[in-house]
Amino acid sequence: MQINNVLLGVIFLSLIFLSWYLLFRRKKISTDVFPKNWKEYLENEVLFYRNLKTPDKNRFEQSILAFLDKVTITGVGTEVDDRDRLLVATSAVIPLFGFPGWSYRNLNEVLLYEGKFNRDYQTEGGDRNILGMVGSGEMNRMMILSKPELHRGYTNHTGKSNVGIHEFVHLLDKADGTTDGLPEVLMQHQFSIPWLKRIHKEIKEIHQGRSDINPYGATNEAEFLSVVSEYFFTQPQLLEKKHPELFNMLEKIYRTKH
Repeated sequence: MQINNVLLGVIFLSLIFLSWYLLFRRKKISTDVFPKNWKEYLENEVLFYRNLKTPDKNRFEQSILAFLDKVTITGVGTEVDDRDRLLVATSAVIPLFGFPGWSYRNLNEVLLYEGKFNRDYQTEGGDRNILGMVGSGEMNRMMILSKPELHRGYTNHTGKSNVGIHEFVHLLDKADGTTDGLPEVLMQHQFSIPWLKRIHKEIKEIHQGRSDINPYGATNEAEFLSVVSEYFFTQPQLLEKKHPELFNMLEKIYRTKH
């Protein structure tokens, strides 16, 4: 009788665990079928995707599904829907698209906030001027993005800013251990010195008011890389026209032809 009670107890606990797992496990995204409405959204809103040939579009879509299968996207003070997930994944795939098979090994989760936040990750109180951040310390392997700004990066078709791309470029820059504007995981060693010289030349022109690059890019080398990468992926024709040498260098870094 005692053995039967023990057995029933084990079965009961097993059922509870199974129910909990089925309820709370992270939903897996099918890696076979890319939703039709997602294709339509990318075609209408994402210039980078629209300019790809059909085989590359298919690879882009599969890269999105692979990202969503590995990285958790969580809303903080806001709901997260499929379009939010699509835009996070799109922001991740674009900078790495020239490197088939690569992935973000230093990221587990992306947090979407309801708006801007401060250095303490708070959305209330003063000093809430941060749109995105790659986590460190207790927030390591995490990224935070303002959901409204994430969407604005794709709905504003004339802008040169995209917070999603900006932060994923920081993540690539950080992959070699240092966020310094030299993404060694992407860049061949002999290209580093010419790239740094170009950065310093462009930052000088920003300080002198002779550049249309976002002044935030003059903060340091790391911010310049992320800011100019936003420009490169969202308004490539304009960047090529105004900064041809910089454009050519970025094509080499990202192995991308517009």
